[in-house]
Amino acid sequence: MRHSAILFAAWLFTACAANADAQQLAMDINESVTSIDVTVKDLYGKEETGKVVITQFKPDGPGPFPIMILNHGRSPTNRNDPPRMRYTRQVRYFIERGFAVFEPTRIGYGQYSTQFDPEDSGGCSGKDYAPMAKAASTEILAVLDYARQQSYVDPQRVLLVGQSVGGYSTVATAALAPAGLVGAINFAGGSGGDPVSRPGNPCQPQLLEDMYARFGKTTKVPTLWIYTENDLYFAPVHSKAWHAAFEKAGGTADYHLLPPFGKNGHLLFSNGMEIWSPIVSAFLEKLGFAGQPLKR
Repeated sequence: MRHSAILFAAWLFTACAANADAQQLAMDINESVTSIDVTVKDLYGKEETGKVVITQFKPDGPGPFPIMILNHGRSPTNRNDPPRMRYTRQVRYFIERGFAVFEPTRIGYGQYSTQFDPEDSGGCSGKDYAPMAKAASTEILAVLDYARQQSYVDPQRVLLVGQSVGGYSTVATAALAPAGLVGAINFAGGSGGDPVSRPGNPCQPQLLEDMYARFGKTTKVPTLWIYTENDLYFAPVHSKAWHAAFEKAGGTADYHLLPPFGKNGHLLFSNGMEIWSPIVSAFLEKLGFAGQPLKR
């Protein structure tokens, strides 16, 4: 029994240490966490108030720093994991260029995920991508309102960035022309993809083309779109059509179709920073942001 007790104590210590390590904040980029309550509607018109967890990062010093909102994608299998979104490697790139970064974990994801899923767009044959855009944009704007209240930010210099569904949501939010917005970056933006059963072919892509055309009518700032040739969610034929619809409607989008990346180019934002960072740096310079990393 004494041997068992020792083993249990060792296991408990290891588990606690692992948990503490998982919760450890990245102090070199001044990471902190808060949450706000936001009310949204889902595809079926049901309205609920949920928690949006905001992971914050900032450079050292008092600022004022331009605001960046970083919007995550949507897992096709498990919306609960990770409990909190935090792209720390990618965030460091933007921190070094002077941004204060606010990364929301939206309603329906992470540790507060419930059956209420405001970004559900319906079955493959009956898609409606508008409610998803509305809900996500409502949350992103609420996070932006929170960010503007921080003493260390410049509310007149706002950049939106997103990956996958977060890229789609970023373009949707840019179309609402929030005050202070100067640009938006869309990494592999879209929805309805399935890399296993329909590689490269999302459900009803024409509906997404219609949505991007709608966004293009009211988007007033420059945008950067980055896709890859081997995106298993959204093949080039679709991203090209979405980009064309956006620009035909009046939007401005610098579209980059990059060579194949790994086994699935959809993961470029997460795993290919050395590839996309020069393109993003050039875009940021055009917007008037620092072209060289800050000395930290």
